[in-house]
Amino acid sequence: MVGKQLPPRIRDLGKITLYRTGPRADFLDRYPRAGALLTRRLNLDLITDMWDDLLRVAASVQGGHATAALVVGKLCSSKRQQNALASAIKEYGALRRTAYAARYLADETYRRRIARQLNKGENLHALRRSPAYAGEGALRRRHHEQQSEQMWYLTLATNAIVCWSTEYHGLGVAALRRTGRQVDDKVLAHIWPTHHKNVHFYGTHSVDIDGELAQLDTDGYRPPRLGDGARTTR
Repeated sequence: MVGKQLPPRIRDLGKITLYRTGPRADFLDRYPRAGALLTRRLNLDLITDMWDDLLRVAASVQGGHATAALVVGKLCSSKRQQNALASAIKEYGALRRTAYAARYLADETYRRRIARQLNKGENLHALRRSPAYAGEGALRRRHHEQQSEQMWYLTLATNAIVCWSTEYHGLGVAALRRTGRQVDDKVLAHIWPTHHKNVHFYGTHSVDIDGELAQLDTDGYRPPRLGDGARTTR
């Protein structure tokens, strides 16, 4: 309703309740295989009656006049008999989830795309946890300003690693192609710059700045080394 679509990977998808918009017999006739999965009927009249209120809530959230957490808190604290809006939101959510589940189950390409994107996010979270090993990933500062400062440091370190990996992945691919190696762009789509097994997070590091600068090429990069089988190493 706010112009965004959430494509989650629903756990235990086969156990969720799916809804239909009409009598059970009609859906069994129209969909002999899938009709039996639609076990409950939506209250479309409630959604229709509360539609203007639903749009007002969506506009308030989208316009920044209210947060989603505030809306949920207000609706949960209201009396049950006065909570028609919450019931309408629940019914509309059930409708959207049923439509999403049908697409998710029917489209294998869509499922793969969602899984790939979620894996990228999980890999990024793993990268962010690695530089924060000294505090075990916990915010131990007392004041909000210090906590924000700690998170900005973590973001800076994470972005530096991602930037470095992205640049050198590109250099490695270019070097391989110059040697005649075929590198498929479809394969490159599965390579993420958040991989960090080549980054050492522990111990004390001493850097010979002059020696490191002397190894850079005219573009300011360290030339990639091609090992056996034209495999890039760093």
